Amino acid sequence: MSNLKSIAESVVEGDDKKVEELTKRAIADGVGIAKILDDGLIAGMETIGELFGRKEAFVPELLLSARAMQASMKLLEPLLVGSGIKPIGKVALGTVKGDIHNIGKDLVGIMLKGAGFEIIDLGVDVPPEKFIDTVRAGGIDIVGMSALLTTSMSMMKTTIEALDTAGLRKQVKIIIGGAVVTQDYAESIGADGYGANAAEAANRAKKLLGLKGDQK
Repeated sequence: MSNLKSIAESVVEGDDKKVEELTKRAIADGVGIAKILDDGLIAGMETIGELFGRKEAFVPELLLSARAMQASMKLLEPLLVGSGIKPIGKVALGTVKGDIHNIGKDLVGIMLKGAGFEIIDLGVDVPPEKFIDTVRAGGIDIVGMSALLTTSMSMMKTTIEALDTAGLRKQVKIIIGGAVVTQDYAESIGADGYGANAAEAANRAKKLLGLKGDQK
Protein backbone atom coordinates (compact mmCIF):
# COMPACT_ATOMS: atom_id res chain seq x y z
CA MET A 1 0.00 0.00 0.00
CA SER A 2 2.90 2.35 0.74
CA ASN A 3 3.97 1.94 -2.91
CA LEU A 4 0.58 3.25 -4.03
CA LYS A 5 0.91 6.20 -1.66
CA SER A 6 4.32 6.90 -3.19
CA ILE A 7 2.77 6.83 -6.66
CA ALA A 8 0.16 9.36 -5.53
CA GLU A 9 2.80 11.60 -3.96
CA SER A 10 4.99 11.39 -7.07
CA VAL A 11 2.03 12.38 -9.25
CA VAL A 12 1.51 15.43 -7.04
CA GLU A 13 5.24 16.24 -7.34
CA GLY A 14 5.08 15.78 -11.12
CA ASP A 15 7.93 13.26 -11.08
CA ASP A 16 7.17 11.20 -14.20
CA LYS A 17 10.30 9.05 -13.95
CA LYS A 18 9.50 8.01 -10.40
CA VAL A 19 5.85 7.35 -11.22
CA GLU A 20 6.90 5.13 -14.12
CA GLU A 21 9.36 3.21 -11.92
CA LEU A 22 6.85 2.78 -9.07
CA THR A 23 4.13 1.65 -11.50
CA LYS A 24 6.44 -0.99 -12.97
CA ARG A 25 7.21 -2.20 -9.46
CA ALA A 26 3.52 -2.33 -8.51
CA ILE A 27 2.68 -4.34 -11.64
CA ALA A 28 5.56 -6.74 -10.94
CA ASP A 29 4.32 -7.16 -7.35
CA GLY A 30 0.90 -8.16 -8.65
CA VAL A 31 -0.95 -5.08 -7.42
CA GLY A 32 -4.35 -4.84 -9.13
CA ILE A 33 -4.72 -2.35 -11.96
CA ALA A 34 -7.78 -0.81 -10.28
CA LYS A 35 -5.75 -0.30 -7.10
CA ILE A 36 -2.96 1.45 -8.97
CA LEU A 37 -5.50 3.68 -10.70
CA ASP A 38 -7.64 4.50 -7.65
CA ASP A 39 -5.11 4.66 -4.83
CA GLY A 40 -2.18 5.87 -6.92
CA LEU A 41 -2.98 7.97 -9.98
CA ILE A 42 -6.48 9.21 -9.20
CA ALA A 43 -5.59 9.90 -5.56
CA GLY A 44 -2.62 11.96 -6.72
CA MET A 45 -4.61 13.89 -9.31
CA GLU A 46 -7.33 14.61 -6.75
CA THR A 47 -4.71 16.09 -4.42
CA ILE A 48 -3.13 18.30 -7.08
CA GLY A 49 -6.64 19.28 -8.14
CA GLU A 50 -7.48 20.38 -4.60
CA LEU A 51 -4.24 22.39 -4.41
CA PHE A 52 -5.04 23.94 -7.79
CA GLY A 53 -8.54 24.84 -6.63
CA ARG A 54 -7.11 26.57 -3.55
CA LYS A 55 -4.50 28.39 -5.68
CA GLU A 56 -1.72 26.51 -3.88
CA ALA A 57 -0.67 24.94 -7.18
CA PHE A 58 -0.77 26.47 -10.66
CA VAL A 59 -0.99 25.48 -14.32
CA PRO A 60 2.69 24.38 -14.66
CA GLU A 61 2.36 22.03 -11.67
CA LEU A 62 -0.91 20.65 -12.99
CA LEU A 63 0.68 19.92 -16.36
CA LEU A 64 3.64 18.17 -14.70
CA SER A 65 1.26 16.00 -12.68
CA ALA A 66 -0.66 15.17 -15.86
CA ARG A 67 2.59 14.14 -17.54
CA ALA A 68 3.46 11.94 -14.57
CA MET A 69 0.02 10.32 -14.69
CA GLN A 70 0.44 9.69 -18.41
CA ALA A 71 3.79 7.97 -17.82
CA SER A 72 1.95 5.43 -15.68
CA MET A 73 -1.05 5.16 -18.01
CA LYS A 74 1.22 4.12 -20.90
CA LEU A 75 2.11 1.05 -18.84
CA LEU A 76 -1.41 0.42 -17.58
CA GLU A 77 -3.46 0.92 -20.76
CA PRO A 78 -2.36 -2.35 -22.43
CA LEU A 79 -3.33 -4.17 -19.22
CA LEU A 80 -6.65 -2.37 -18.95
CA VAL A 81 -7.87 -3.79 -22.27
CA GLY A 82 -8.44 -7.24 -20.85
CA SER A 83 -9.10 -6.25 -17.25
CA GLY A 84 -12.75 -5.28 -17.61
CA ILE A 85 -12.17 -2.00 -15.76
CA LYS A 86 -14.37 0.70 -17.19
CA PRO A 87 -14.10 4.48 -16.91
CA ILE A 88 -16.48 6.10 -14.40
CA GLY A 89 -18.10 8.05 -17.22
CA LYS A 90 -17.63 9.44 -20.71
CA VAL A 91 -17.39 13.17 -21.38
CA ALA A 92 -17.60 14.98 -24.72
CA LEU A 93 -15.58 18.14 -24.25
CA GLY A 94 -15.31 21.13 -26.57
CA THR A 95 -14.87 24.90 -26.86
CA VAL A 96 -18.02 26.25 -28.50
CA LYS A 97 -18.34 27.66 -32.02
CA GLY A 98 -16.82 31.10 -32.39
CA ASP A 99 -14.12 30.49 -29.78
CA ILE A 100 -10.70 28.93 -30.41
CA HIS A 101 -9.30 29.02 -26.88
CA ASN A 102 -8.23 25.59 -25.69
CA ILE A 103 -6.11 25.94 -22.53
CA GLY A 104 -9.04 25.91 -20.10
CA LYS A 105 -10.70 23.04 -21.95
CA ASP A 106 -7.47 21.05 -21.94
CA LEU A 107 -6.96 21.59 -18.20
CA VAL A 108 -10.49 20.37 -17.53
CA GLY A 109 -9.76 17.33 -19.71
CA ILE A 110 -6.66 16.58 -17.64
CA MET A 111 -8.59 16.74 -14.38
CA LEU A 112 -11.47 14.65 -15.73
CA LYS A 113 -9.05 12.02 -17.05
CA GLY A 114 -7.28 12.04 -13.71
CA ALA A 115 -10.62 11.43 -12.00
CA GLY A 116 -11.26 8.33 -14.11
CA PHE A 117 -13.38 9.68 -16.96
CA GLU A 118 -12.95 8.83 -20.62
CA ILE A 119 -12.64 12.02 -22.66
CA ILE A 120 -13.82 12.66 -26.21
CA ASP A 121 -12.06 15.93 -27.06
CA LEU A 122 -14.01 17.68 -29.81
CA GLY A 123 -11.49 20.51 -30.02
CA VAL A 124 -12.29 24.20 -30.45
CA ASP A 125 -14.81 26.19 -32.50
CA VAL A 126 -17.24 23.27 -32.13
CA PRO A 127 -20.66 23.80 -33.74
CA PRO A 128 -23.84 22.49 -32.11
CA GLU A 129 -24.12 19.84 -34.83
CA LYS A 130 -20.86 18.23 -33.75
CA PHE A 131 -22.03 17.99 -30.15
CA ILE A 132 -25.30 16.50 -31.39
CA ASP A 133 -23.58 13.93 -33.60
CA THR A 134 -21.30 12.88 -30.73
CA VAL A 135 -24.18 12.43 -28.29
CA ARG A 136 -26.26 10.66 -30.91
CA ALA A 137 -23.42 8.15 -31.47
CA GLY A 138 -24.07 6.98 -27.92
CA GLY A 139 -22.21 6.36 -24.70
CA ILE A 140 -21.81 10.01 -23.67
CA ASP A 141 -22.74 10.81 -20.06
CA ILE A 142 -21.70 14.45 -19.89
CA VAL A 143 -21.25 17.24 -22.41
CA GLY A 144 -18.69 19.83 -21.31
CA MET A 145 -18.64 23.22 -23.04
CA SER A 146 -16.05 25.97 -22.64
CA ALA A 147 -16.04 29.62 -23.69
CA LEU A 148 -13.57 32.42 -22.99
CA LEU A 149 -15.27 35.16 -25.01
CA THR A 150 -18.47 37.02 -24.17
CA THR A 151 -19.27 36.89 -27.88
CA SER A 152 -19.27 33.06 -27.86
CA MET A 153 -21.16 32.54 -24.59
CA SER A 154 -24.52 32.54 -26.33
CA MET A 155 -23.42 29.50 -28.35
CA MET A 156 -23.66 27.44 -25.16
CA LYS A 157 -27.36 28.27 -24.94
CA THR A 158 -27.75 27.59 -28.67
CA THR A 159 -26.08 24.19 -28.29
CA ILE A 160 -28.29 23.20 -25.35
CA GLU A 161 -31.39 24.22 -27.32
CA ALA A 162 -30.13 22.25 -30.33
CA LEU A 163 -29.64 19.13 -28.20
CA ASP A 164 -33.18 19.60 -26.88
CA THR A 165 -34.61 20.00 -30.38
CA ALA A 166 -32.77 16.84 -31.46
CA GLY A 167 -34.40 14.96 -28.58
CA LEU A 168 -31.04 14.29 -26.91
CA ARG A 169 -31.01 16.75 -24.02
CA LYS A 170 -32.33 14.32 -21.43
CA GLN A 171 -29.68 11.73 -22.33
CA VAL A 172 -26.76 13.77 -20.99
CA LYS A 173 -25.73 16.12 -18.23
CA ILE A 174 -24.28 19.44 -19.36
CA ILE A 175 -21.52 21.30 -17.56
CA ILE A 176 -20.11 24.64 -18.70
CA GLY A 177 -17.14 26.80 -17.77
CA GLY A 178 -14.73 29.49 -18.87
CA ALA A 179 -13.49 32.89 -17.76
CA VAL A 180 -16.68 34.72 -18.73
CA VAL A 181 -19.10 32.06 -17.46
CA THR A 182 -20.85 32.20 -14.08
CA GLN A 183 -23.12 29.98 -12.01
CA ASP A 184 -26.02 32.33 -12.71
CA TYR A 185 -25.43 32.08 -16.46
CA ALA A 186 -25.26 28.28 -16.25
CA GLU A 187 -28.62 28.22 -14.49
CA SER A 188 -30.16 30.73 -16.89
CA ILE A 189 -29.43 28.60 -19.97
CA GLY A 190 -30.42 25.29 -18.39
CA ALA A 191 -26.98 23.73 -17.87
CA ASP A 192 -26.73 21.08 -15.15
CA GLY A 193 -23.48 22.32 -13.69
CA TYR A 194 -20.77 24.97 -13.69
CA GLY A 195 -17.05 24.65 -12.97
CA ALA A 196 -15.16 27.78 -11.92
CA ASN A 197 -11.87 25.97 -12.53
CA ALA A 198 -10.62 22.61 -13.77
CA ALA A 199 -10.64 20.92 -10.36
CA GLU A 200 -14.16 22.12 -9.60
CA ALA A 201 -15.36 20.98 -13.02
CA ALA A 202 -14.10 17.45 -12.34
CA ASN A 203 -15.77 17.37 -8.94
CA ARG A 204 -18.99 18.69 -10.41
CA ALA A 205 -18.91 16.06 -13.15
CA LYS A 206 -18.61 13.30 -10.54
CA LYS A 207 -21.47 14.77 -8.56
CA LEU A 208 -23.67 14.96 -11.66
CA LEU A 209 -23.24 11.19 -12.08
CA GLY A 210 -23.93 10.54 -8.41
CA LEU A 211 -20.29 9.82 -7.60
CA LYS A 212 -18.14 11.17 -4.79
CA GLY A 213 -17.29 14.79 -5.50
CA ASP A 214 -18.09 18.37 -4.70
CA GLN A 215 -21.08 18.57 -2.42
CA LYS A 216 -21.76 22.30 -2.85
